[in-house]
Amino acid sequence: MQAKPLDAQAAPGSAKAEPVKSAVAVALVRPKARTFLFEYDSAALVAADHAILDQHAAFMKAQPKLEILVQGHADERGSREYNLALGQRRAESVKQALTLLGIPEAHIEAVSLGSEKPSVEGHDESAWKQNRRAVLIYKDE
Repeated sequence: MQAKPLDAQAAPGSAKAEPVKSAVAVALVRPKARTFLFEYDSAALVAADHAILDQHAAFMKAQPKLEILVQGHADERGSREYNLALGQRRAESVKQALTLLGIPEAHIEAVSLGSEKPSVEGHDESAWKQNRRAVLIYKDE
């Protein structure tokens, strides 16, 4: 007669698969945070952004057909050409972080809107800070 395994070491195929189900359930919640703010003239993500990107990567891995659009933005300072390039670098930073987390590059489109679509109207640091951003958009929405 074979002894039954302890609960913590359940045999493969047994009913003890709850931790896996819990992890999948968490990944199926679409993350709400989708805007990533940047410092002046920078395309570097801040540390707090990586935790949010981890959530998006887990969600996308649970639904592998999902595709996203990342829009990069700049504040109104700088030439149109410069702001378009800076917005593209910001979008590419988000895209690169997600690809490093295992999301296929083909599922992420990175575009720049430069300073053409400000989040906040205004001509001061408070407005500029909100406009230096990248926004993640799920294409199925």
